[in-house]
Amino acid sequence: MKQPKQSNQSVSEGKDGRRLQQFIPPEGVPITLAIASLGSRLGAQILDIIFTSLFILVCAFAIVFTGGLPENAATILIILLGFLLRTPYYVLSELIWNGRTLGKRITGIRVINVDGRRLTPHQVTARNLMKEVEIFVPMGLLFTIGAQSALEAWLTVLWLLAVVIVPLANRRRQRIGDVIAGTLVVDNPRSVLLSDLALSSPAKASSQPAFEFLPEHLDIYGKYELQTLEDVLRDTTKKPNTEEIIKIVRTITRRIRFEDAVKPGQEMLFLNDFYRAQREHLESLKLFGKARENKYHEHTKTEAKKLV
Repeated sequence: MKQPKQSNQSVSEGKDGRRLQQFIPPEGVPITLAIASLGSRLGAQILDIIFTSLFILVCAFAIVFTGGLPENAATILIILLGFLLRTPYYVLSELIWNGRTLGKRITGIRVINVDGRRLTPHQVTARNLMKEVEIFVPMGLLFTIGAQSALEAWLTVLWLLAVVIVPLANRRRQRIGDVIAGTLVVDNPRSVLLSDLALSSPAKASSQPAFEFLPEHLDIYGKYELQTLEDVLRDTTKKPNTEEIIKIVRTITRRIRFEDAVKPGQEMLFLNDFYRAQREHLESLKLFGKARENKYHEHTKTEAKKLV
């Protein structure tokens, strides 16, 4: 598998001491995310191990209780189930829930592509297959360390140390699987829209918008992208008609295939009109039980179904 292109953005330190990673996705809107702490990642992994272990124990109990297999065959089958159930759990969970497993959802973290693009099934599969090599195989060897030779025991300990040191030694806290797959674990940004920007300027909101958007224009983006645009509009340091604002407008119009021209000086007017229309569109979808989390929402579900 070809390794994804790594982001050339450097890691910075936030005011609260958290490590921050900024990158520019295809939409052209700079996004800064906090890199997940090792504690939250460890907590998520422990929770996922508990969930998968409970399911495997139920299957193992069913196999032993039926008594249809010899003891050796039952033992081998249970060991195989550990791999056949555990790996698909991680892969399918991260595909269906946009980079999150049950453990990651509880601890508030998620996996993303380091270059800001869509997290691909190949990346998800690669990082979770490496998890077998990094975590589960060494853990299994650790439980049998008393029956190993001195050389085997030292090799097991060295491998476990390498697995622990790699995330500690790089600023992005990537484990080996993340480096190979080109992924990064970050704190899950809360996609909570604040009070409508239109409420702060009632006169402008009540007037006829300068730009009209069709449903096909508004079906492209989801709540996460709308929140990102909201952050841009609320940022008082961003002045109208700057190169960044112009680039954002060009990216959105190209992405949604908006044919009407946005004249120079109308960039902020376009963004405000698009924000209002997009927000109303998403809220109407939510009323009918069709909430859309982000622009990859349906595509992610489709990719997950292909693997089932």
